[in-house]
Parts: sequence; structure tokens; C-alpha cells
Amino acid sequence: MTAPDDIDRYRIAWFGATIFLSSAILLVIEITAGRLIAPYVGVSIYSWTSIIGVILAGLSLGNWLGGRWADRGGNEKSAGIVLALAGVFCLFSLLALSLVAPLLQKSRLDLVSASFLYVLSMFFVPSVLIGIVTPLLTTLALRLDDRAGHIVGRMHALGALGSIIGTFLTGYVLIQYFGSRNIILACSLALFVLAVPFFQRMPKTPVVALLGAAIGLGALIEARGGWANPCDRESNYFCLRVVDASHEAPFGKAKALILDHLLHSINHESEPAMLLSPYVHLMDELVLDHFGQEAASELDYFFAGGGAYTQPRAIQALSPGAKVTVAEIDSAVTQLAVDELFVSIDDMHVFHHDARTVLERLQDARFDVVVTDAFHDIAVPYHLVTQEFAQLVKSRMNASGLFVTNVVDAFPDPKMVKSLAKTLKAEFDHVDIWVDDIPQRRRRMTYVVSASGREIRDDVLDARRGFERRWYRINVPLMSVGTPMNELPVFTDDFVPVERMISSLLLTPEGL
Repeated sequence: MTAPDDIDRYRIAWFGATIFLSSAILLVIEITAGRLIAPYVGVSIYSWTSIIGVILAGLSLGNWLGGRWADRGGNEKSAGIVLALAGVFCLFSLLALSLVAPLLQKSRLDLVSASFLYVLSMFFVPSVLIGIVTPLLTTLALRLDDRAGHIVGRMHALGALGSIIGTFLTGYVLIQYFGSRNIILACSLALFVLAVPFFQRMPKTPVVALLGAAIGLGALIEARGGWANPCDRESNYFCLRVVDASHEAPFGKAKALILDHLLHSINHESEPAMLLSPYVHLMDELVLDHFGQEAASELDYFFAGGGAYTQPRAIQALSPGAKVTVAEIDSAVTQLAVDELFVSIDDMHVFHHDARTVLERLQDARFDVVVTDAFHDIAVPYHLVTQEFAQLVKSRMNASGLFVTNVVDAFPDPKMVKSLAKTLKAEFDHVDIWVDDIPQRRRRMTYVVSASGREIRDDVLDARRGFERRWYRINVPLMSVGTPMNELPVFTDDFVPVERMISSLLLTPEGL
């Protein structure tokens, strides 16, 4: 074996640094991909499966191509070309999004297929190109230092370390401080910078052509509006937007909060008690029916999820004597609600932590009402639907307390809702399922599930305040059709197959 001289050591070190940085960039792109497509398909295990699967497929193909290229005469110029092309196609992902999004939004594709096509069109080629780099540069390093185990081990370690750094850096810092489009632009520029040292002995024409392609691509992205961020703010959890919703109100000004692609709730500027979303209004009416209007003015509430803070805000306006505790995991959501959605949290106890964790810590607290409004469209927080969570909720409620939660599911056979009801029934004497309409055809809809130790007598609930609305308890008809209850699981921390329960939403156009 021959040890490399000083010049070769520097070249090997540069090869290693390039592998480290390109691997980090790929993981930055991968994490950012979830934020880029979230406004169109939301965030779910299926969208992340598409992202991880497509990028790993591209990386695998790139590794294979890089190895073959290295054996067939690949050199440092080859590495420079690949890195520059990766920079071009990284930038192209923003143009691809602006082209593909309108087509997929108009299509009747299901959420799984749409997620896959978004990621395939945007990130497959960059991942292939970045995948070529590691085997190509590792082979070039072996030509300078024939200690195969030493070189291969070092390059693999640097690639893995870069991936780790890229993952943590993006998840903890980059997204919420710089925004997804700025990150993609920075990744593209970084790949070009990595390519430059490999172009030292290369003719200028290809280099100028690649640079011109990147500039032209940037102009196309600008023309297509691809630089425009659809998010008002980006946090570690959501793409946050506030839109005018005055058309939803009978009078005055109203604004709506959109989390990723889901309209969460609507707040009226001058009428905080105006509950425009029927499911939010229903939750309020269930409290009135359970406790009576006079007693409801002095209740102690716990909200798992704040969002637009629509119901906590209404409670403050209608019942100044009530106590309101909110666990909202995303502080950026709370700040946006305060800044733009007419919310004041001065008289609320707000925790910016996971709701289950907060409840665990509040060991001496006893609430009259626990409301779970943390379900993000069809992205279900698994730990808030299990029997263990139901036990925790019950232990933090007064004996006469009421638990209410909303769930998005299919109609007429909402397996998720039925399994959740079965789970709650293991802990509460009375569990009811409510809707504001009985659809005449298959569709997705929002259900409200209530659980307590007290029976609600009537199957029809009419609004006592606010808009004239009516809701229906559908326990009996729902349990008697579709999937038999004995075939549905009780959710536990060990087994929460919610994706299987809502597969009809994920695999049909109703999911989008």
C-alpha cells in the first residue's frame, strides 16, 4: 500500500468535504420537500413516505450510476458537471412545483398518488445527481490512496455525518428562520459552489452554459411566481396563512387560519362569540346541553390544540368567569392568532407543548371540559386517540366532566370515528357521535365525538345561541352499517392503525 503525498491528501480531504456537504444538502432538500408540498397535500405519513421513498430511490440509482461512471473513466470534471447539474435541477424543483401544482389540484387523484407525483417531479432528478457524487469521488480517492478500507470507511462516515447534520439543521433551524424557497435557492447555490473547484481545468463553454441555464431557470421561476411563498409564516410544524373570510360572515370582517392546506377556523373581528364553523359551534352547544347555560359560565376548560383560538376566544367573551387552559404545540400559531386573528391570550393559561404532555404534568388539575381540536385534517396525532390518553383525560376531569373531540373521516362508514368511539367507550359510560348533516352520497366530513358519565337524552340538538343550527346524534345508524364494530380495534399506544382506518380518504379523491 502507498500513502498519499501532501497534495493528494488535500485532494482526498476535498473529496471528503464534498461528499459531506452534498449529503447534508440532500437531507436539507428532503426535509424542505415536506414543507413545499404541505400547502397542497398536507402532512401525513403518506406524504413523508413519498418523499423518503422517491429520494432514496433516486439516491440508489445515483449510487449505481456513479459507480459505473467511475469505472468507465469518470474524473474530477465529471464530479463538477454532476454537482452543477444537481444545482440546476434543485432550482428546477420550484419551477416544477409551479407547473405541476395547478394540474394536480384540478385532477381527481387521491392524496397518495398526488403526493408521489409532486415529489417525483420535483426531487427525483436532484437526488439521482447527488447520489452519483459519493461513489464517483470515493473511487477517485482510491486512485490517490489504495488503502480501500480506510478511504471507503471515511467517505461513508462523512456522507452519513453530513446527512445527520443536514437533518437536524433543517428541522431545528432553517425552516422557521429562512423559509422553504430560500432554503432551496441556498442549496442550489451551494451545489454550484461545490462544483467550482472541479472546473479548474475545464473549458469555459460548458461552465458558462450551466450558469446560463441556472439564470434562465431563475427567470422562468420568477415569471411563474415560483419564488412566492404561499405561507405567511413557516414554523417547525406548519405553513401558516391568514386569509380574508368576510364572505363567510353575515356582516363585518372575518379572517380564517389555514394550516398547510386545511382551513382550521374562522374568527370574526367584532363578534368573538360568532362561531362560523359548525363543528366548533356544536362543541359549544354540547357544553351548554351538558351543564346548562348558567353553570357553563363558570367552567374550567382545557383545550388540546389552539389553532385560531376560536372557541377559547368565544368562551372568554360569553363567560368571563370561565377558566381557559390551552396546549398549543406551535408558538408561531399562537403568535399569528394574536397578531392577525383578533385573539388576546392575556386571561388564558397557554402552554406551548404537546397536549398530552401538558395534561400529564397538570397532576392536580381537574377540568370540567376537555376539548381536543388538534386533528390536522387527515393527519391524526396518534397519541391523542388512544385508550391511554382517554384514561389520562378522565383522570384530569371532574366527575361530571365532558370530553369532546372532532375527527375528519369518510361517510357513511367512518372506521376511524367508530374505532375512536369504541376506544372512548372503554373509559366513559356514554359516548356519542354528532354531525350537522346527513349526506346523501359518499363524502368526507367532520364528526364530533362526545364522552362523559352523563347521558344526552335527545338525538337532535338545536342551537341555544348563535346561528340557527341543528345537529344529529347518529350512534345507532352508524354502528349498524358498514364495518362491524367487532372488527374494529380499540386504539392503544401500542396499536393505532389510523391510516388504515381512514384509507378511503387517502386512496380516493375525497382525501384532498
